[in-house]
Amino acid sequence: MPAELPLVLITHTLPEEWLRKLAGQCLIVTGPPDADHLAPELDEHLPEAEGVFSLLTIPVSEELLSKAPNLRVVSNMAVGYDNIDVAACTRRGIPVGNTPGVLTEGTADLTMALLLAAARKLPEASKDAREGRWTTWSPTGWLGADLNGATLGIVGMGKIGAAVARRAKAFGMKIIYSDPNPHHEIEVVLLAMRKSLDKILTESDFLSLHCPLNPETSGLIDAQALQAMKPSAILINAARGPVVATKDLYRALSEGWIAAAALDVTDPEPLPSDDPLYALPNCLIVPHIGSATHYTRRRMAELACDNLLAGLRGERLPNCVNPEVYQ
Repeated sequence: MPAELPLVLITHTLPEEWLRKLAGQCLIVTGPPDADHLAPELDEHLPEAEGVFSLLTIPVSEELLSKAPNLRVVSNMAVGYDNIDVAACTRRGIPVGNTPGVLTEGTADLTMALLLAAARKLPEASKDAREGRWTTWSPTGWLGADLNGATLGIVGMGKIGAAVARRAKAFGMKIIYSDPNPHHEIEVVLLAMRKSLDKILTESDFLSLHCPLNPETSGLIDAQALQAMKPSAILINAARGPVVATKDLYRALSEGWIAAAALDVTDPEPLPSDDPLYALPNCLIVPHIGSATHYTRRRMAELACDNLLAGLRGERLPNCVNPEVYQ
């Protein structure tokens, strides 16, 4: 491969077919599969790197950027970008790309799976069956919550929130939502009502989080919010872990402030195996698998490649989170 090709750092090992668009377009140095920080073998190449292809677990910080004077693009294989210091990138004229849209349906499917599993106590029922506590059909055993007629509160009516609302409507749920902006189409088609967060907390039978992580939403669901919810309510978090205060959630679940929680994301992430949340029968935790389908993850990688290559060519990124760099 010619030496004049730009050098790109890919923070994690990914399937070769997901990165096929990069073949012959750049020199690549790849990190390990499960990195939670920039690997040393990548760090040493930062001074020459012209592109970074990152995953959520790798902070693209001011410190990293200061080591990469030739960097021209950061492409994040995720819709979120809270792992990236976007302001620092913007000051340096570096466009930051993300992969919106493609993971909407997969994440919405997973949200409904979590909601259903928590509502019908599937983890507890499966465990009891496996461990011999299913001795006969019981009219009072493993009683769960109905979706039909229940109120689903959605915090963050973006693409994923709207996709969840469409699915929930098919189950006969009433939709209310909290969002900085009204969404008239959702309101007309699904008869959804926009309300304040305080109203959402007190009225929801199920509360599903789909807001971005930012200073306003960090710790949004804390002790005060959890105490405002119904004792029968179920919380689902498929947004970002820090939106929920972990210690407050443990207290809420163990003391009966709410009935249950189902989490695709945690704070910290990954949640240590000895965290007390795992011991609670009314808390279902899965390892950030909202976008984990064969199609979705491959398309995310392909979109990240498109952003990366556009940045290397000096073209506008197809999906850019800081378009002000082009002004």
